[in-house]
Amino acid sequence: MTEQITNLNPRISATDLGSRKNATPIVALTAYTTPMAQRLDDHVDMLLVGDSLAMVIYGMDSTVGITLDTMIAHGQAVMRGSKHACVIIDLPAGSYEDSPEQAVRSARRVIEETGAQGVKLEGGTAMAAQIEAIVKAGIPVLGHIGLLPQKVTKAGGYRIQGRDDEAYQAIIDDAWAVADAGAFAVVIEGTVEILAREITGTLHIPTIGIGASPACDGQILVVDDMLGMFSDFTPKFVKRYGDIGNAVEQAARNYNTDVQSRRFPEMAHVYPLEQNVKVAS
Repeated sequence: MTEQITNLNPRISATDLGSRKNATPIVALTAYTTPMAQRLDDHVDMLLVGDSLAMVIYGMDSTVGITLDTMIAHGQAVMRGSKHACVIIDLPAGSYEDSPEQAVRSARRVIEETGAQGVKLEGGTAMAAQIEAIVKAGIPVLGHIGLLPQKVTKAGGYRIQGRDDEAYQAIIDDAWAVADAGAFAVVIEGTVEILAREITGTLHIPTIGIGASPACDGQILVVDDMLGMFSDFTPKFVKRYGDIGNAVEQAARNYNTDVQSRRFPEMAHVYPLEQNVKVAS
């Protein structure tokens, strides 16, 4: 009889996350590389290959400018490093806004070339047709409303959203547009707390907050922010769970000292000639 091997820890799917409304909160972090994905995989439900890598990895001033090819390359890296978490990949600015057809083409490339579980795009009512088309093509979509990093230049910077009646209602409309278009969940970023709480309480799909509300059905942070890799500016919504930036600096300082003082490398770090091996003169 052929032995059946059962995967005791299968990868979480977008459908699994979509069923987590009013359940155990969804734990999500960004990831951009294989080593980081390996470290995070057992501790999160979702890894987002965010277009934030434009700033975190490539030092750009905003998320605008990163290409679809680059997102795919990092998506492949994260998929190689993860076995458990649901991997979602951002569609970058310029790859989906023009039409539903463009959005489907881009989403298909991402899924076919990475094997990820879904894509994320920014926008509510204005992007409902794109979300619906991608979902109809069989690709799960994570929505993103509130503060939209890809639109910060047009919006005049990183500002908290929903502070007046018109903006408040517009974001509620965006949330329902995303849900009605078929997204399995929606990220709410940078809004007044009461707005994110209200959306979470009424929407039938899970909400994932970042600078939103503790009432959201899940939370996400940029992993480099959470680990303390940046010291110049830390958003209010970030809680640091590590101080990796200072640890890296200290390690580099110690390495510099050891090399200059010839304490590194020691003989334990080099390869001695094996016995009975003759060296040609």
